[in-house]
Amino acid sequence: MTTRAMGPAAALVGVLPVVQSQGVCSGRRQLAIRFAGEAETAVMYSAAALAEEMKRLAARATFHSVALAGRDPLGNVDCLEAALGAARLALPVLAETDGQRPEAVRALAPLLRIVQVTTDGAAPAPALGRIHATIGAAAELGLDHALVLDPGEHTTDAQLLRLVEQAHAVSERVAVVIHPDEPTGQGSVDPRWAELLAQATGLHGDVRLVRRLGPAPAR
Repeated sequence: MTTRAMGPAAALVGVLPVVQSQGVCSGRRQLAIRFAGEAETAVMYSAAALAEEMKRLAARATFHSVALAGRDPLGNVDCLEAALGAARLALPVLAETDGQRPEAVRALAPLLRIVQVTTDGAAPAPALGRIHATIGAAAELGLDHALVLDPGEHTTDAQLLRLVEQAHAVSERVAVVIHPDEPTGQGSVDPRWAELLAQATGLHGDVRLVRRLGPAPAR
């Protein structure tokens, strides 16, 4: 979103200190730039205001990284380019994405360190194609990249294993994280997930089974 007075701008929930609940940075303290969804209260930030807020918070506390999170963060390339470029934080930037904007990864590549694609594994073929294109773009550009499988109630093991196999075909360096669809705080790993991990590891060398630190995100 852009206005003539503000320049590039975006609708955000805010710039928030968070503990990452899922993915390759799970458990890390991050500075999250959280983009607003349709049902969330949004505040319009110009790129300049966003950069100043990032610098203010980063000066007050220690963070592992910056997370671009929330609803479709890569749909705001102009604002992110301007804000991240102006903030110049000495922190790696992780882009959380559903994998539907590979062209945005190319545009933001100089400002990113990690691209993390999250899917429930049940996306239709065209969406899966864009997911693989996003992983491929990150690999080609020398960025760290991850596929996070966050299965829903009706996601099958076959769908998850197919995604692992296809991701491996795109990049042998992709980190794959599987979040079991089970309550947090359970003791032992359910046999279903242990077997899935064994099969997935046979398809790709870097596969991890990680319980979320919080509830699954709304779909």
